[in-house]
Amino acid sequence: MLDLTPRGVVERHALRVNPAKTCQPIGALYAALGIHRCLPHSHGSQGCCAYHRSHLTRHFKEPVMASTSSFTEGSSVFGGSANLTQAIHNIFAIYQPDVIAVHTTCLSETIGDDIPTIVAKAREEGLIPAGKRVFHANTPSYVGSHVTGFSNMTKAMVTAFAESSGSALNQVNLVPGFVDPSDMRELRRIASAMGISTVLFPDTSDVLDTPQTGHYAFYPKGGVTLEQLKSTGDSVATVALGPFASEEAAVALDNAYQVPCEVLELPLGLRATDRLLHALRDIAAKDVPAALMDERGRLLDAMIDTNQYLHGKRVAVFGDPDHVTALTEFLVDLGMRPIHVLTGTPGGRFERRVREILKPVCPDANVRAAADLFLLHQWLKDQPVDLLVGNSYGKFIARAEDVPYVRFGFPILDRIGHSYFPSVGYLGGLRLLERLLCALQDRQDRDCPDERLELVM
Repeated sequence: MLDLTPRGVVERHALRVNPAKTCQPIGALYAALGIHRCLPHSHGSQGCCAYHRSHLTRHFKEPVMASTSSFTEGSSVFGGSANLTQAIHNIFAIYQPDVIAVHTTCLSETIGDDIPTIVAKAREEGLIPAGKRVFHANTPSYVGSHVTGFSNMTKAMVTAFAESSGSALNQVNLVPGFVDPSDMRELRRIASAMGISTVLFPDTSDVLDTPQTGHYAFYPKGGVTLEQLKSTGDSVATVALGPFASEEAAVALDNAYQVPCEVLELPLGLRATDRLLHALRDIAAKDVPAALMDERGRLLDAMIDTNQYLHGKRVAVFGDPDHVTALTEFLVDLGMRPIHVLTGTPGGRFERRVREILKPVCPDANVRAAADLFLLHQWLKDQPVDLLVGNSYGKFIARAEDVPYVRFGFPILDRIGHSYFPSVGYLGGLRLLERLLCALQDRQDRDCPDERLELVM
C-alpha cells in the first residue's frame, strides 16, 4: 500500500500527506462530554458532527451524543444564527440537558458567527430555561489540532462556570489532559489514596466507559458537575497535566481567581508520575502512602528486569504532543533510543522539550511538530527502527516496513480495551512496559530459527 513512499525527504510548507492529527471540534466534543448532563453542540454542517461523533465512537466503542446546527447552503451564506437559535430551543425541549456546550467549525468560523450574542438573544427570548446553561468555545479546524480544541473547551469551562466565594476550599483542581476515561479514574484514585479532595475537569470516566446494565442512559452518571466547576475558583491550587491540553485552563483560573497553578507533563512512566506525586504532596501537605510507594517499587523492579531486552532498541513515536513527550522520557528511562519523534500538532515547545529529553542519548534524533505520517515513513525508510509506537494510523507504516507495533494514544480504531486500562501512573507504566516488551519478544519468537526458539527468554 505504501510501497511508493520515497526515501528522500523534501521539505514541504503548504502540503500535508496523511496528517498525524485531526481537527479541533473532536477534542472540544470530547472535553464537553466530561461535564455531567451536558450535550455537546456542533455549530456547523451535519457532516462535520457525524464525522466527529463516529470518530470518538470508534475509539471508545461507546455511543457519543452530540447535536448540530445542520448548516445548509443558506446558512453557509447568511450565517447560522437562526439555526443555532432553533437548535437551542429544540435541545432543551426534547433532550433536557443541564448544559449545552457549543463548539464552532470551519464553516461557522469563516462566516464569523457571534456565538455569545446569539446565545444572549436566545436567553432574552426565553429559549434557555431557568437554571440551564449554554457556553461555547471557538474551535476552527484550520488552526491547531484536536488537542487545541480540547484545550479551548476546557478553558471555556473555567470562563463560563468558575466562581469565587472568597472562602478557600480544601481541594485541588486537577485538569487531566486529553486522556482516556480510565486515565482520569486512575488520577482520581491516586489523589484519593493521598487523602486529597480534587475537582477533576473534564471527567469522562463513567461517561465513555459505562458498565453494561441493560438500561440505556442518555446522560450517564459520570462527568464533573456544575457545582464542582463553580467551586474551582475557591480551590487551593490547580495541577494541569499536559501543557498542550491543560495549561490554558489552569492559567485562566490563576488570572481570574488567583488559584496558583502547576503545569506538569502527563504522568506516563516513573519520573513523570514522581513529579505528579511530589506536586500533590507539596500542595496539600500530604505524605505519599505506602501503597503508592509499593506501586512505584513494582514499576522500578520491572524496569530493571526488562532492561536486558529493551536496552538500545531504536523506537519511532508519534501522536499527540503531551502523550509523545511523556512517553519519550519513559522510553529513555527504559534504556531505549527514540530516534524518530513526531506530532501533528503545531508547537515549537514540543520540539524543544523532546530534544532536551533526548540530548543525552539521541542528540541527532529526528524531532518534528506540525508534521505528517508521510514524513515519518520516509524517516523509517532511511533509518529503520526496532519498534513503532503510535495510534491506529501507524499500522500501514508498520506493515509496509515490517516493524513491531504498539498502539498508543488517540485514536485507536482497530482494537478494543485501551479505554478501560490506564496508561498514567505507576500501574499505567507497568502496562505500557508490558506491551512494549511483548511486541519485541513476539517478534523475536516469530523471526528466530527453530534452534533459537527459547522457552525461557
